[in-house]
Amino acid sequence: MPALVALSFSGAIGLTFLMLGCALEYYGVYWPLFVLIFYFICPIPHFIARRVGDDTDAASSACRELAYFFTTGIVVSAFGFPIILARVEAIKWGACGLVLAGNAVIFLTILGFFLVFGRGDDFSWEQW
Repeated sequence: MPALVALSFSGAIGLTFLMLGCALEYYGVYWPLFVLIFYFICPIPHFIARRVGDDTDAASSACRELAYFFTTGIVVSAFGFPIILARVEAIKWGACGLVLAGNAVIFLTILGFFLVFGRGDDFSWEQW
């Protein structure tokens, strides 16, 4: 139970950073909200690899490694998107910093979710 509370609190903090980067009157542009798409598609390769991949305890599998590759690409794209927006002056650099801080917190929250609930014990994300 404490892990679930900590994960929800950190997710709320990350989304607060993202919203501050968009909604503060000084910034006032909502383009960084497209980062939410990256948050939603980030765990999809892992879900597919868990379903498709065999359950042997090998050191590595091609399906799992491909899922890690795609997930890394999604995470790097989520960090690169606000930087590109700031570079072309669609958003201000302060908003970019807030969005990058929110990205770091959200992706660490997603990682924490898989570390806490992905062990395959009685209480796991597979039940949801």
